[in-house]
Amino acid sequence: MRKLVERDAAVGHGVDLTALLDDGRWSPYQQLLVAGTALAIVLDGMDNQLLGNVIPALMREWSLPRAPFTTVLAMGPLGMIVGGWAGGVLGDRVGRRTALLLSMTAFALPTLAIAAVNGVAMLGVCRLFAGLGLGGAMPNAAALASEYVPRRQRPFAVTLTIVCIPLGGTLAALLAGRMLPAYGWRALFVAGGILPLAVAIGLYAVLPESPHFLVLRRERWGELAALMRRFGHDVGAGASFVDPAASDAVARRASLADVFAPDLRRDTLALCASFFFCLLANYVGFSWIVAMLTGAGFAQVDASSALAAFNFGGVAGAVIGSLVIQRLGSRATLLALSALAIVSALAMAATPLVPPLAAGLLTMFALTGGLLNAVQTTMYALAAHVYPTAIRGTGVGTAVAVGRVGNVLASYVGALALDAGGARAFFSTWAVAMTVVLVALALVERHIARPDLAS
Repeated sequence: MRKLVERDAAVGHGVDLTALLDDGRWSPYQQLLVAGTALAIVLDGMDNQLLGNVIPALMREWSLPRAPFTTVLAMGPLGMIVGGWAGGVLGDRVGRRTALLLSMTAFALPTLAIAAVNGVAMLGVCRLFAGLGLGGAMPNAAALASEYVPRRQRPFAVTLTIVCIPLGGTLAALLAGRMLPAYGWRALFVAGGILPLAVAIGLYAVLPESPHFLVLRRERWGELAALMRRFGHDVGAGASFVDPAASDAVARRASLADVFAPDLRRDTLALCASFFFCLLANYVGFSWIVAMLTGAGFAQVDASSALAAFNFGGVAGAVIGSLVIQRLGSRATLLALSALAIVSALAMAATPLVPPLAAGLLTMFALTGGLLNAVQTTMYALAAHVYPTAIRGTGVGTAVAVGRVGNVLASYVGALALDAGGARAFFSTWAVAMTVVLVALALVERHIARPDLAS
């Protein structure tokens, strides 16, 4: 079968890279590369959620109420708005791999610097700069994962990468629950800075550039041929390549105008709305679950355990969602997940919060987090599918950057909900936001088709 694919891909004026990759096998080496991008996003998710875990400790140490931390929580997502868009554009212009490694360094250094701050002003500044890297990492990881693998495995590979955001959040919550009592909050940020730097150095040595990026640059075709051989394809060192997926975009640079072109405008607007409200819902949880529960009388370890369950449920939900997409396509899968998330959030709004943390309540956090995170993470696979190769980083980055506005507002929405109606209003924000997500996803035209319906 592999020989037939290579024979069909080698006709015409060069090797058809799209045919070679899309219809080829998923080699162990390709699986390893997806694991490498996933590891980068584990650390992205960990650093993103460290602050939410330590706010109760900072309030006690600095003798401050909750209000000053609302704006501090918004600083990271504010940086991610710029970082998400700029990281996508940078990936299209200098390479997904280069942009991903630069993003990791950009969020690791400010996170490490937080260990030395002594006030909310400098904490906010560090979070703003960390947000630039946190936002830039995700669109490039999604693009890399999608461009390393065959077409059939693409939704699973992208989701497996992005699902590491809640996996990293789980790691942050578990570390906080154990390290805060023993070592204090500063030790968490030391670990949060050193680990991504070490992993970035390792990925620099082993992670190759995206094949679809290399094919657009004739001077790097030798590098591309070597990479294809590592993927298991019989490609000669002097091979020439063509990429029909890139069309005439080789000679021009991706821009915002491309993603809002008439044939893409509806999907771009719908994706932007989906990311906006889904990120708002998720980050209301990430930012305020621990503070909400400690304020209701729960112990720090119980509050962190609830956040860990929220994230861990997201890991399971996203993996299951990506597998279902491969069988049923993205439209039915994402609309069903969004509807179930609304029902689950309304059920939580009707549940009283009474310490200590009971198994039933912990399960509800895991289930609701699973549904919310599943929608968020699988939307990256949908966005990577919607946009063609030459503008994929810009398209995904634009949708995520708009979504980060919802991420910024989440810190204020969560605080306002808690002040206005306590836990009931807090959980109701999830239901309202996911209703909008449901409608927006229904408006997307270029959903991932069921395999038996794909052309």
